[in-house]
Formats: sequence, structure tokens, C-alpha cells
Amino acid sequence: MITCVVRYTIDPTKLEAFERFAREWMRLVARHGGLHHGYFLPAEGASDRAEALFSFQSLAAYERYRSRFGKDPEFIAADQIRDRSGCVLRYERTFMRPLLPG
Repeated sequence: MITCVVRYTIDPTKLEAFERFAREWMRLVARHGGLHHGYFLPAEGASDRAEALFSFQSLAAYERYRSRFGKDPEFIAADQIRDRSGCVLRYERTFMRPLLPG
């Protein structure tokens, strides 16, 4: 299993748009074979950080999902929420291997 951790710098005045963007990506990850662990949004005080975690069974499975970027109309529409609203200022992606209990 491979887990993608995405760290976002967001515009905190555009949190509603970021939540729309996040809901679409949670749906798309699940629809295309991944397990989305959720988005983690600012909860207290001023913050411009958000994170997302989602997993695929393998890097190859993740790459099949990624191959749809820029081609699949649903993926393009989800990215347009981000692009048109300006809710994401920057992001970085890291791949990790989970160590789970049991």
C-alpha cells in the first residue's frame, strides 16, 4: 500500500471553495480504486494549512489513477474549482508507506 500525503497552503478566505474542491477529489479517489482518509482543515485560529491523505494498493494503481489527470472531464472539472477560485496557493505531495496497528 502507498499513501499520498498532500500538504496545501490555502487562502483561508476561500475555505468554502477548498471544501468543494476536496469533496470532489474524495469522490474521484474512491471512484478510481483508492481509499481517501480525508482532508484535514484548519479548525482553530488563523491558518493557511490543510492536508489530505489517500491510499492505493500500489504505486502502479496510483499511476493508473494519475493517468486521468488533464484528460478525464471529471478530473478537469475538479481542478477547475481550485484554479478558478484560487483557494490553493501551493501544495506538495509526499508518498509514504503506512505502518498500521496489528
